[in-house]
Amino acid sequence: MHRDSDRFFVLSGGPGSGKTTLIEALGSLGFATTVEAGRAIIRDQTAIGGPATHQNDPALFAEIMLAFDMQSYRQALGKEGPVFFDRGITELAGYHRMMGMSAPAHFRTAAERFRYNPKVFIAPPWPEIFANDGERKQSFREAVTTHDACVRIYAEFGYEIVPLAKASVEERLRFVLAEIGL
Repeated sequence: MHRDSDRFFVLSGGPGSGKTTLIEALGSLGFATTVEAGRAIIRDQTAIGGPATHQNDPALFAEIMLAFDMQSYRQALGKEGPVFFDRGITELAGYHRMMGMSAPAHFRTAAERFRYNPKVFIAPPWPEIFANDGERKQSFREAVTTHDACVRIYAEFGYEIVPLAKASVEERLRFVLAEIGL
């Protein structure tokens, strides 16, 4: 998977830091993008009264996110050019740690096998744009904790952390494209 992983770029960070807005802007320019697993799963689980949410059953939530993210990765293999991922498989090992749980071995195995470009873009906590919505129930403090967990786990797996500035979507877009050589 190495050749493809060079064109797979992760945008991560805590909730409410503008990463999904940036992903959408990249998509509007014609770049291939993925959907954030957590949001999609929360929306579906809420609609059916299912237990697999961050608040109800974090271990089950993580398992479903892992399956969703591995499927997103496989679908990205069939796309041309750069693909921008709204979060990545790697951070699910960090999610367990953040939730006070031990990450099962298969999460670490998945993080090792499903690799991305060595540069991972991390959006910092940004209180001025942070807001809760139908899927995002975390506090700003939890957003900071999530950000820190993302930085730690990607560094642990050997990725280069590229911080995104607290800047307009257009500025972030130009920065990301310049960083990847486009």
